[in-house]
Amino acid sequence: MDKKKILVVDDEPDFLSLIKIRLEANNYKVITALDGASALEKIKNESPTAVLLDIQMPVMDGLEVLKRIRQVDSSLPVFMLTAFSNDVRFKLANKLNASGFIIKTSDLKEEVERIDSVLRLSDKFKSA
Repeated sequence: MDKKKILVVDDEPDFLSLIKIRLEANNYKVITALDGASALEKIKNESPTAVLLDIQMPVMDGLEVLKRIRQVDSSLPVFMLTAFSNDVRFKLANKLNASGFIIKTSDLKEEVERIDSVLRLSDKFKSA
């Protein structure tokens, strides 16, 4: 069985390294991007199974990236990453059909389990 490929987009290199290690330990192939433009290019060229997308980034924020992703792929699971659990942009991301929200923490065990669950559900819908 092929490893699921996850694109992680965040402008914080340390967080990218941390989440990449955690996801690879859970048998995911991980690709990364430091900004929205690079993320859109990698989505086009690498065809990830899912995207973890930081809401707050310079130049092109996560909501704009999500909007552009939805214009070309309405079913790609996209999880919004944030350091703030009460971020007002949650509502906007929900309107753009975000697959879920992940609060940046040092322990990402629950978040990885949530990603696993959504991807399993996504696989069931695609095979039905």
